[in-house]
Formats: sequence, C-alpha cells, structure tokens
Amino acid sequence: MTGTAPAAPAAERPAAAPAPTSLAPTGRGLLRRARWYLVFLVALLIGAVCIAALGRGHRYPPADPRSHDADGTHAVVALLEHQGLKTDLTTDPAAATGGADTLVLPEPDLLDKAQLRAIAAAGHKRLILIAPGPAALTALVPGIRPSDEDGGVPYAPVRSTPMSCSLTEAVRAGSATMGGMLYTSGSRGEGCYSHGHGYPLVSTPTEDGDVIVLGSGSFLTNGELAKDGNASLALGLLGSQPRLTWHLPDYSAPLAEGTRHKNFNDYIPKGWHWAFYQLAIAAGLAALWRGRRLGPVVSENLPVVVRAAETTEGRARLYRRAKARGRAAEALRRAAAHRLAPVLGVPLQAGAPEPEALCAAVAGRLPAHPAGDVRALLYGPPPTDDAALLRLADDLDALERQVRNP
Repeated sequence: MTGTAPAAPAAERPAAAPAPTSLAPTGRGLLRRARWYLVFLVALLIGAVCIAALGRGHRYPPADPRSHDADGTHAVVALLEHQGLKTDLTTDPAAATGGADTLVLPEPDLLDKAQLRAIAAAGHKRLILIAPGPAALTALVPGIRPSDEDGGVPYAPVRSTPMSCSLTEAVRAGSATMGGMLYTSGSRGEGCYSHGHGYPLVSTPTEDGDVIVLGSGSFLTNGELAKDGNASLALGLLGSQPRLTWHLPDYSAPLAEGTRHKNFNDYIPKGWHWAFYQLAIAAGLAALWRGRRLGPVVSENLPVVVRAAETTEGRARLYRRAKARGRAAEALRRAAAHRLAPVLGVPLQAGAPEPEALCAAVAGRLPAHPAGDVRALLYGPPPTDDAALLRLADDLDALERQVRNP
C-alpha cells in the first residue's frame, strides 16, 4: 500500500521585530505639559490689557495738582486751600504773568525765551522753579547755574537729606526728601540740603521777592508728602503768599532753544569705556577658561532599550581590546565581595566590606577554604593572561555558590 508522505510543516515566519520606540519629547507632549503655564500667561495678558484700558484717560503727568496718584501733587494743593490759600491752575504761560503772589513752574524749559522774559518782568513775589535748565536759569535767575559747570556732580539721588542752611522754611521742616538736579548758590543765594558742592534747593532774593530753585519736586508729591519734614517744607515754600498759581506745562511743546533734557548718558562719568573694555577682556578670559573644561553631564533619552547582557558583552569586548585584565578582575572581585557580604552578615564600611572580616567569615562558613586562600582569590594580584582571568571568574562563581549552599 502506497501512502503519501506527510506534508512538511510550513516554516514558521519569523516574528516581526518590534518597531523602536522613541522616548524623545514630541510637540504635542510639550504643549500638554505647558498648557497651564500658557493659560496663566494669557490670563495675565488679558488682565494687564483690561487694567490699562480702564486706567486710560485718568492719568496726569507727574507733579500735576489734579493727580491723586503717588507722583501727583493734589494733596499739597488741597492742604493749602484748606488753610484759606487761593490756588489757580493755568496752561497758558501768558496767564501766569499777571503778578501772582507765588508762581510754580514745574517745567520751565518748555517755555520759549519770550515767555521766560515775560515771567521775569511780571514781578512775582515768589517764583518756584522745578528742575530748570541753563536757559531758564539765565532768563529768570541769572546768578544760579547747574553745579556741573564748575566740575561738580550734576545730579544726586532723591533721599532723606538733613537741613544745612538758615532758610526759614527749611529750618522749620528739618530733614526732607531732596535730590535731583544740583545747582550753585551764586553770590547772593543760599543753598540748602547740600550734596557735595551742589544744592537741590537754592533761594535767591530779587527786587520783588525771591526765587526758589528746586532740583526735584519729589517732596511735593502725594507719595512723599507725609515723610520727614516734606509737608512742612512744601507748605512753607508754596504757602508764604495768599495766592498761588500753578503752571501746567505743555509736554507736547519743543524744548527752548539751547536746552535739552539730560539723558542717562549725561550722568555716566568720563572714562567709563575703559572699564567696559576691562570687563569685556575678563569675560573673554572666563569664557576661554570655562570652554577648556568638561561641561556638565547631559542626560538624554535613549531611542531604544538595550538589554543588560548586550551591555555586559560590549564592556567585556572593550576590556579585551584594551587588555585591561586588571580592571576586569577588579570589577569581578568587587561585585563578588558585595554579593557575599550580606549573605555572611559582614557590614559595609565606606561602601565596601572590610577585607579581613569578609575573608574570616568565608573561612568560617567553608572550613575547606583557609582565610589566606580566600584573600588571594578576592584581593589577590591581577591575572597575567586571558586564561587566568577566566579561571578567576570561574573560581569566584564557585566560591559564591558554595557560600550560598555550603
């Protein structure tokens, strides 16, 4: 009887290798992590826009008597009116030339020469200039000039400053928040609250009264009025006459000819570029010094998972290529000692078991292995060839098995 041969089993198809999984962060993942930060940022921007929109139209320039903000001067004007003083606000320089008892000019440099001459000829009993420039000083109080023209410091920080003059208002007020532009006192004037060779307050007599030059009007503002003797000084300077006219400057007008507002560069001392060059050289040397050193360790997500056996084999090949038998033997012995120590109850000292205690514990567990032989095996000299390294690995493995199963 003839029979058909059994069909050969179909060859099994090899299983498809799993596609490598990347652990690098994706754009969607980054967006998911940062979504709450983005929501907070958007809410913050919306709040800022709303605050800016609500506050638009209610802001006044600094030192404006209509402003209730910290940099406004509404409080001092309200105090003067409460004492019965008549106050007027004007935006027309011509209206401020009617011989008012006290005239305050917060920005005299915004007036042209004709307007300054008209104010000088009006005969005010008291003229108060806040941070005037050379052109305004020449037209209204010729004997006073900025202190930097004499080689002094042109500007001082605004801070609490003790009184240092005999001016009645200053003596009554004591220390005050003074600073800003500094001026000379001239031949007839008197300077107060001195900063070096300059003064932030200078009083000069005139034919009709006096002129007060202030380097800054900070002590007049709502935020500073209650500090030190600011209120007393402000009421004394502004309230000495029964009528006060406060000029509201036109900030859109150009500066008077020959004057300009000082910018940040005007207050930087000469020779600053040499310090900049030194800092640049020092930064370059520091960059070279740091560039020659190893940078910090950067952790990076592996694109694939590597098995431990492959890693071990790769390291063994590197040791073999470098003929680092001593390094390989040391790694084997150290690993064996770390595995034997907890089995024998030997404590670790500085991350490793004490050799004498470990060898004695092994010899006590295995009487056939004297402590000297155990020490030669665990802490002996490095092998001289590959065959000796293999024998060492086998002996360590055998010793570990015997200790675990005596």
